[in-house]
Amino acid sequence: MAALLRLQVAAQGFPLADVVQTRLVLEGAVVAALGADPRRDLAAARSVLDAMDDDALTPSEFLALDASLHYALAEAAGNTVITATMAGLRTAIESYVVEGAGRIARWDAMASRLRAEHRAIVAAIEQGDGAKAQALVVSHITGYYTAAGLVPGGA
Repeated sequence: MAALLRLQVAAQGFPLADVVQTRLVLEGAVVAALGADPRRDLAAARSVLDAMDDDALTPSEFLALDASLHYALAEAAGNTVITATMAGLRTAIESYVVEGAGRIARWDAMASRLRAEHRAIVAAIEQGDGAKAQALVVSHITGYYTAAGLVPGGA
């Protein structure tokens, strides 16, 4: 499935609004499920969060880690179909977020904001508050796309 999605992206791409909507549905469900699962293992996600704290990261490096974080959360949920779907969409997601970074005047401020949002999402999961984690991830995804001017009228 991941290979098919990658081929779709390479061949014709997906409309940005569709990618954003898919992210909202999938990632919202992922973090809600993680918040409800006391067996969750967020070690990989925490490791990526720590790597993202390096202020010397370029926007591209930061956004590659950002994609790794979102993928690590999908993996932690333990659903292979969701993980494969996220892997397949990763190229489309990364291309859009990198494009958006070029539209953000103060990247350092945006990176700080994204770091704080990521940590809040993971904290909500760790506290077992799936509903809060879901609301935070939806706000995080739509907030970036809106700030980057990628989604006319919102997602």
